[in-house]
Amino acid sequence: MRVLVCMSYIPDTTTKIRFREDNTQLDDTSIQWVINPWDELALTRAVELKEDAGTPVDEVEIVMVGGVRCEPILRKGLAIGADKATRIDVEPLDAFQTATQLAAYMQGKDCGFIVCGIESGDYNEAAVGGMLAELLDYASVSSVSSVQFDGVTPIYQRDVANGKEQVKVDGPAVLIVQKGFARVPKIPNMRGIMTARSKPLDVIPAIQAEPLVEFVEYAAPPSKGGVKMLNTPEELVRSLSDEAKLI
Repeated sequence: MRVLVCMSYIPDTTTKIRFREDNTQLDDTSIQWVINPWDELALTRAVELKEDAGTPVDEVEIVMVGGVRCEPILRKGLAIGADKATRIDVEPLDAFQTATQLAAYMQGKDCGFIVCGIESGDYNEAAVGGMLAELLDYASVSSVSSVQFDGVTPIYQRDVANGKEQVKVDGPAVLIVQKGFARVPKIPNMRGIMTARSKPLDVIPAIQAEPLVEFVEYAAPPSKGGVKMLNTPEELVRSLSDEAKLI
């Protein structure tokens, strides 16, 4: 059984974000790109399933929509344990364009299920997984916390308001996963890094797909105020009441 894992890349959280052209474009000249953390957990669990002899998963492929700069991210995914990587050669401008490119590639692919992190750590839209399921006409299973197997049939466990729910799907499904799908991201070891160099990384052309969203302007969050030192509990209570209006 093949598992497809959708991946994206985001700026490292320590990166100083800047804008250009009157705050209408992201200045990416000095950005350090990393794997989106939710996608990294999705890949980790997919590799764990492949390494478990008790499951039918025998191949993990990672798929990413992006330009050349994302290839080091894909190589890291191969070092973590993916068998193959595919890059769709276009810089996506919104979630719909990303989902459309992924759907065009995945349509008709033989796979057990597709895994998406719930959102990316930059725009936090939480939209690609649901859009992808609709475009493929696959079942969408959200809040997935684990996958077990009944023979060769996957059983998806998801978190719901009153506890846990187990779901079986007839045919492929798109799993939208959050923290908890894997405990911690898998760190590539030296053997994985070396073997990643010889694993296939395919680059395919994008299809024509126009974005539905236009980003008009970016704005940095307001600067934080200075620190105010309080010497007594009475000063704290007075500040919370009179200034912050919290009590």
